[in-house]
Amino acid sequence: MDSVSDEPTSDDPLICSAKGCRAPAAWVVAWNNPKLHTPERRKTWLACEEHRERLAQFLSVRGFLKDVVPLAQWQAAERSGEG
Repeated sequence: MDSVSDEPTSDDPLICSAKGCRAPAAWVVAWNNPKLHTPERRKTWLACEEHRERLAQFLSVRGFLKDVVPLAQWQAAERSGEG
């Protein structure tokens, strides 16, 4: 039986995490739930220009939002080992 993965590959375009959106991601919305995650842990949602503010606001009112950074900046930090 073949396994199916939802993990993106390097060839897959990064798309917005907003429900139903298929737009290219331009932002990384970093968050964590302090009841579930250690303080240094970061979960991420990807956001297009249109949904960046809405996704960040959703997390902010819950006290989960940690940072919103341009996707290219996040990827550069990941490559350099800073992320």
